[in-house]
Amino acid sequence: MNFETVRDMIAEQLKVDPASIKPESRLMEDLKADSANIMVMIMDLEDRFGITVEDDQIMKLRTVGDVVAYIAKVKG
Repeated sequence: MNFETVRDMIAEQLKVDPASIKPESRLMEDLKADSANIMVMIMDLEDRFGITVEDDQIMKLRTVGDVVAYIAKVKG
């Protein structure tokens, strides 16, 4: 699991330049994702990495780095 994989998935979904995405990029504030974008991203991540993101964790995933760290934790 690496940052580049998550970055590229987010860039494709949000139609932004991957080079503009940093680990500290905030999904909603910096990348302009809305709640629908977040839900699609979560479903894509679940499918891609074979994980389940618990509902209570979704709101804690504020930055790209948070997403990467969460996947790493869940994947063990």
